[in-house]
Amino acid sequence: MAMTHLVTLAELDEDKVTPGVLGFIVFAVMALAVWGLMRSMSRHMGKVDFKEAPDADAEAEASGRVGPQKG
Repeated sequence: MAMTHLVTLAELDEDKVTPGVLGFIVFAVMALAVWGLMRSMSRHMGKVDFKEAPDADAEAEASGRVGPQKG
């Protein structure tokens, strides 16, 4: 009860629910975690070589050789 007298900037409404400082801290930590994960993913994707190796089946069909059937 003594703490309500110290709060002069805002009225305390018992029917209103707000996230408060703890909600902001949790949101900020989650935002930083997502930012860190996106940065890490960006670095890892930069290291990936997207050049594909030639497909063995496509080469066999192009040369006229017939290999074992799948399926």
